[in-house]
Amino acid sequence: MRDVTPAEQEYLETLLHLLEAGRPLTAANVSREMALSAPTVHEMVKRLEADDLIVRDERKRISFTDEGLEVARHAASRHRLVERFLTDVLGIPWYEVHGEAEKIDQAMSPAVAERMRAAIGTATTCPHGHPIAAGNRVMCGTRLAEVPVGSRITVLRFENEHDDMLRGLHDAGLRLGFAATVDRHDDGAVVLRTDEGEARVDADVAGTVAVWSSAGVPEGAPA
Repeated sequence: MRDVTPAEQEYLETLLHLLEAGRPLTAANVSREMALSAPTVHEMVKRLEADDLIVRDERKRISFTDEGLEVARHAASRHRLVERFLTDVLGIPWYEVHGEAEKIDQAMSPAVAERMRAAIGTATTCPHGHPIAAGNRVMCGTRLAEVPVGSRITVLRFENEHDDMLRGLHDAGLRLGFAATVDRHDDGAVVLRTDEGEARVDADVAGTVAVWSSAGVPEGAPA
């Protein structure tokens, strides 16, 4: 597999994340996901295309080349492995490991990766619910923001892994496997009811949380 720059890997990982989440692979979505300006993203997209890692159609929709997809899956799997190791072995909270993993994963040797795999045992996902074997997502789920009132939900995955977003979810009481009932949509927030009380999640944040829902609502329209 050809070596690519750390910046290219980060963009390819973001594109893979969009693909796994069922969202369109567009420069606009990459810009939103990475919180970067449109011109910055446009320049990198052109670079990825020139390096034959992605292709774009006449409507500027992005697709992976075979090599680009291989690079993206390898990079994402390595990152998710590090995140799981940091939580399970080193005890770093799940809402803090994304940024820490970014400092480690690209410098990690294959030998260290194998030791980490042995250390995490049978774990199959990162601490945010994404498959370590990238591309093997079992259930897409429904965005929490779209679940109707009265439905039971169980948190499957956090789609936005920025540390500030994850900390906000933690502060609201959410975690993987968190179960609740959607009590109401109230003043720009989704209010969840549990036996312990209420959890309030801003609507924008709730749009980044994938859940199983008793209502069986299909994944929302792509952004």
